Amino acid sequence: MKALEVKNIIKRFPGVLANDNINLSINKSEIYSIVGENGAGKSTLMKIIYGLYTPTSGEIYVFGKKVKINSSNDAIKLKIGMVHQEFMLIPRFSVTENIVLGHEPRKGMFFDRKVAVKEIKEISDRYGLKVDPLEKVENLPVGIQQRVEILKILRRGAEILIFDEPTAVLTPEEAEDLFKTLSFLRDSGKTIIFISHKLKEVMTISDRIAVLRRGELQGVVYKEKTNEKELARMMVGRDVVLEIPEALVKRGDTITSVRNLTVKNKRGIVGLKDVSFDVHSGEILGIAGVEGNGQSELIDALIGFIKPIGGSIFLSGKKVKLINPRNMRKRGMAYIPEDRKRRGLILPFKIKDNVIMGQHNKRPFSRNGILNDMAIESFAEKKVEEFDIRPRDIYTKAANLSGGTQQKVLLARELSINHNFILASQPTRGLDIGAMEFVYKMLIEEKKRGVAVLLVSLELSEIMGLADRILVLYEGVIIGETKPGETSEEELGLMMLGLKKKERVM
Repeated sequence: MKALEVKNIIKRFPGVLANDNINLSINKSEIYSIVGENGAGKSTLMKIIYGLYTPTSGEIYVFGKKVKINSSNDAIKLKIGMVHQEFMLIPRFSVTENIVLGHEPRKGMFFDRKVAVKEIKEISDRYGLKVDPLEKVENLPVGIQQRVEILKILRRGAEILIFDEPTAVLTPEEAEDLFKTLSFLRDSGKTIIFISHKLKEVMTISDRIAVLRRGELQGVVYKEKTNEKELARMMVGRDVVLEIPEALVKRGDTITSVRNLTVKNKRGIVGLKDVSFDVHSGEILGIAGVEGNGQSELIDALIGFIKPIGGSIFLSGKKVKLINPRNMRKRGMAYIPEDRKRRGLILPFKIKDNVIMGQHNKRPFSRNGILNDMAIESFAEKKVEEFDIRPRDIYTKAANLSGGTQQKVLLARELSINHNFILASQPTRGLDIGAMEFVYKMLIEEKKRGVAVLLVSLELSEIMGLADRILVLYEGVIIGETKPGETSEEELGLMMLGLKKKERVM
């Protein structure tokens, strides 16, 4: 039986054909993955199915019946649910309150908490998604918060469940638990649509895989009849190097030292406690940890967005007394931020303006406060060519670029300043496989040049593939150091959960 069919779906935006005559036929009780680069049309198609966009033309069938989906409420009524990458939960509400919000059981005019808690326990037991109905969401780890999201849509009767990049914030152990849940849901008769850019995951969990490229469907393949290389080729239109190449570089002098760094978070609570480490020339030092364990505080303190309450930072052997972004960059720090749109680029500005930010007040780009357009344009055109930035038009606004191209503009700027240290925070977040390949290549080239790199990432495959050494942050403290050749992703994931060796063996 067909759970969902989309026929000849076309979606046009001004100047953009996001979905070009897409046809999909998804069976009941299967895990159907959709992969593709950024801008391939995956999210647009899912938003059409969930009622957030209206197609320009085409038809949708749910369980054999032609339907019109004009809102998420229409989708919910048709038993379609969606777990978004960013959870739609209220942190201060309990698990029960979040799950029943908008559909609360009532006793007269009042919320019947007792009945609600009983319902949550029953549905939790039925699907093997264990949660504490009375616990506040803000106290839960990310993996359990995701369970709350799944229970929320299951309680509303969802038979077709859409998961948008569901493992982006999970440890390997949490991702493995999610996969078990998805398999159980499929075996219980649910239909799963799984959106991911992680081909290893897609090959692990899927029954069939659809590949989109530039708004067009490239093909639908059975997992057993394909592999990661073939999927990557279908996604990008060329062969892609999936493995991060090993780069053996002799470690040099210490470039950056952090000593006893202690930092408060935005709520005034100590988020980083007495942290010390060194980063050497020709070395990539990885920082691993579940999100929210001190990474943000470390990054913000190093670049100078927040002032530490204790400890010191040394660059090239000299203690930095004035820690602010301008001075840190002047002292040789390049910065690749996690959020390129908020911290990396000025979206309304053109490519040519973004690639000189931070150098705009220096020669040859300006003199006596007056910008030298000829020098700026010449520099920008050179960087567009060097970093393969497309479109080539240096007058294109950053807001109109894909995520991967925005990251290239950011890299072009940061790697053009005089630097011997790179602070790279989630440098491939939200990027497709082709853009990730480019970022990895750039970081390895910098390492070969003798630059010191501090890589903070939630992607364990990224940490394991790029880093020479790995430090594990847990609750703001470095609880261990290891090397990729001395540990596995599973062991590293357990360290990230704060488990000691003895506990990991059990």
